[in-house]
Amino acid sequence: MLVTQKRPRDLHWFHAGPLLFGDWGTSRLYVLGLAFYYTAHASVLYLGVMSLIMIVVAWAYTVVCRCFPEGGGVYTAARQLSPTLSVIGATLLLCDYIVTAALSAVEAFHYMGVPHALTVYLCLVTIVGIGLINWLGARSAGRLALGIAVLSLGASFVIGLMCIPLLPKGLSTVTTGHGSIGTPWQMWESLVRIVLALSGVEAVANMTGLMKEPVARTARRTIWPVLIEVIALNMIFGIALNALPALSDVSTPSYVVHEVRGGLSPESVPEDVKAYRDTAVKALATHSASGLFGVETGRVIGVVLASIFAALLLSAVNTAVMAMVSVMYSLGHDGELPRRLTKLNYSGVPWIGLVVACILPLAVLVFEADAKALGELYAIGVVGAIAINVVSCAANKSLAIGRWERRGLWALGALMSIIELTIVVAKPNATIFAGSVIGAVLLMRFGMRYFHGAPTPAITEREMVDWVAALERAQMPAQLPHPRVMLAARGRGQAQFAVDLAKKRGATLFVVYVRTLRLLDMAPDTIPQLKDDPEALASLGGVAVLARHHRVPMVPIYVCSANIAEEILDYTVTFGCDTLILGKTKRRAFARAVEGDVVTRVAAHLPSEVALITRDDSPHEIGEHAGPIPAPSSSPASKPDEPGSPPGL
Repeated sequence: MLVTQKRPRDLHWFHAGPLLFGDWGTSRLYVLGLAFYYTAHASVLYLGVMSLIMIVVAWAYTVVCRCFPEGGGVYTAARQLSPTLSVIGATLLLCDYIVTAALSAVEAFHYMGVPHALTVYLCLVTIVGIGLINWLGARSAGRLALGIAVLSLGASFVIGLMCIPLLPKGLSTVTTGHGSIGTPWQMWESLVRIVLALSGVEAVANMTGLMKEPVARTARRTIWPVLIEVIALNMIFGIALNALPALSDVSTPSYVVHEVRGGLSPESVPEDVKAYRDTAVKALATHSASGLFGVETGRVIGVVLASIFAALLLSAVNTAVMAMVSVMYSLGHDGELPRRLTKLNYSGVPWIGLVVACILPLAVLVFEADAKALGELYAIGVVGAIAINVVSCAANKSLAIGRWERRGLWALGALMSIIELTIVVAKPNATIFAGSVIGAVLLMRFGMRYFHGAPTPAITEREMVDWVAALERAQMPAQLPHPRVMLAARGRGQAQFAVDLAKKRGATLFVVYVRTLRLLDMAPDTIPQLKDDPEALASLGGVAVLARHHRVPMVPIYVCSANIAEEILDYTVTFGCDTLILGKTKRRAFARAVEGDVVTRVAAHLPSEVALITRDDSPHEIGEHAGPIPAPSSSPASKPDEPGSPPGL
């Protein structure tokens, strides 16, 4: 039996770079405002220190990517040392994604200028909508995210150029800090408050399994240009923010004035403070454009650029949701969480994980929807994940890491651990949030270890034995006689027709089952296997049993890929089949429109000498054909019986 596990490496650095920016660069949309909110005109110095930390973290992740070319997220790195530590690391990353989805949704509508009273409701609708789109497995989502990231990158450069006239005045207002934040602990705590600027860097480690080889070089080319852009524009924006008329005369940080001394909650601070705290880049864009092109034109430019950033933030929501699905899929695959989290829907999406991934940020938004308050929940996840990843690599003697590299990783791991401990002590809400999620996961893991029962099989044991036996006997013939028929199988509806067709023509029957899997990233060795795929066993095994009974030579093919049409075409042409059988589907038109039309794509690219048969699941008895059997001639590929209907795949 031919079993092909595919993980195509088609991610160049110029593709991965914008995707990394979509994660890493998004943080500036709220970090800059928070930095000024906490430290006023000393924010530039704090951003400078944070930039140094970002440089060291970026270097560390070039080492991580080199050591784990098949995927080096915290779960993979920590699992080589301790399964429990890997679960904690993955859960911290899950906490990061939960808050990322919630905070990005809130900030997106802030950048659109939506009143705060409506923001929560729109966020709820948006996350549910994103869940529905991903349920259908929309193939265009990745390309759209890449396009938005590139557009946002361009918008950031435009604002950076417009901010240049503000730099002299901004530099002249820089201070070392107000007396209210002058003690060593207060200064350290202020730095820790903006450490969420690191958010997104973990994404590059999870891309390595898809990067072009050599992975180490592709990773370096991905990380360093994005880092330079993020740091350079963060510093430019931070300096320019000091020069805004509403902020140039501020001496005491707004956080101290309104929360520490005034006793206000984060959502109760004045609206003019929220304007720069929550949407600093929009404020910069509007002011700098107004100074160059006039007030009205500047306002329009500000709205346009803010809309681009809002789209980037909504894209970040989608990325965070699917990243949560990926984490839960890996945990479920390894038995750390219930295996049901790996159950795939028609589109190849782990649907239970997707539902959970939408519910979690919605639950957070029900309790807290203020951008500043959500920011305080943010850092504990990303910092903890980075700390565990870096320390795990430093402690793993089997990894090819130089002496000085290992020492550098240990030093960075210690720094990130101290920052994490600071957050635990200084941010009780973040500690409760992360502790609750970690506790729930570990409790579920414990329960599975000691109290789980055997799941009820969806298929009978006898059927399973028959299918496996039939598939084990099916082998690629040494000589492949013509004619050859290809059946694209999903379910057992077409088995009898295909076997009958092959028997009447004396043909070899090839049966391909394409297991779609749509995840952002996967830990190594988590690609679905045929033995763990009941639907595939039912489809391929059912045909194998029938073919063996009627003495029809049959070659089963199991392949994991996100592109159904491409795989069907590839194997049909590779094995020289003259006929391709596709089943129709009962999926609704909306689902077909969102996910794409497989039959149309296959028909458009199928060689002219291959006949295409599409049929529904109507009963067919062996020996009784429901229509003429096409001859293996060079006639053009037949058109689909129902244009717009994808096959049962």
